[in-house]
Amino acid sequence: MANIQAITGEMTEAQLGCTLVHEHLRVRSESVYVQFPHIYNEDEELQKAVKQVNEAKKWGVQTICDPTVMELGRDIRFMEKVAHKTGMQIIAATGIYSYHYIPTHFQNRDADYMASLFVHDIEVGIQQTSIKAGFLKCATDKQGITPDVEKVIRAVARAHHQTGVPIMTHSHPASGTGLLQLDILEEEGVHPSKVLIGHCGDTDDVDYILRVIDRGAFVGMDRYGIMRGISTEQRNRTIVELAKRGYAERMFLSQDYCCTIDWYVPEAVKKLNPNWSMTFLFESVIPKLKSEGVSEEQIETMMVENIKRWFGGVNS
Repeated sequence: MANIQAITGEMTEAQLGCTLVHEHLRVRSESVYVQFPHIYNEDEELQKAVKQVNEAKKWGVQTICDPTVMELGRDIRFMEKVAHKTGMQIIAATGIYSYHYIPTHFQNRDADYMASLFVHDIEVGIQQTSIKAGFLKCATDKQGITPDVEKVIRAVARAHHQTGVPIMTHSHPASGTGLLQLDILEEEGVHPSKVLIGHCGDTDDVDYILRVIDRGAFVGMDRYGIMRGISTEQRNRTIVELAKRGYAERMFLSQDYCCTIDWYVPEAVKKLNPNWSMTFLFESVIPKLKSEGVSEEQIETMMVENIKRWFGGVNS
């Protein structure tokens, strides 16, 4: 049984329970915050995060995986405050979120150097604390596999080999980048059972998702409430179809919700995604999936059992 590092201490697979695998307590532009901190309200951001997490707890959520890493404004002390105020088991990540480039500091050093920093986060602690990361994160979007993005993916793979923690990705299904990520990770010797290709639910191309699944990876149907490009109904139909074909054991359900995000004007976020929250899945999605033939056992598999398998590395 794997030991998993949560913000408030070590836990086991058996303690994970109902898990939201991809949610953000806060997302902000790191360089903007450092240079212009006066435009941010820490207390307000904390209150919003605590409120959302507490609402999720009411629906039986026991664990949240927060893949906020470098370039998304990771602040482990902020995450720790939320964990203590809510009693939620929160698992932090290490890695770099970039669609195309990385800072010059990393451009002029190799992937092994980058991997050593990720290992430090996992084995020693994040941001000069003793709070350890529990999983790895990398990203590839429509820009594809740029040299900088490839370096991050290879560094993540090498840190995985040194620590055993699983890997989560941000992918762009329309560009097929989940498969490209798997190409690199497998070239680095990573077993696909330790990989969750995120945002596969951003497409209703079942054949593409099956190509990812057939490689042995988990898939994230993890952006419920985000309406850009695909509707909730389309997301549901895809999950229903995959569940009917027996693939519930490969899917994760989540919302990629950001309790606060500074990328957009707040009013624009609400207008574009009016129902987006950390509880939309429970309030609207799961009841609909059940009404369309997804069984209670399959929901349990996607929300409880798969997270154990991902962290435990059960070969699938």
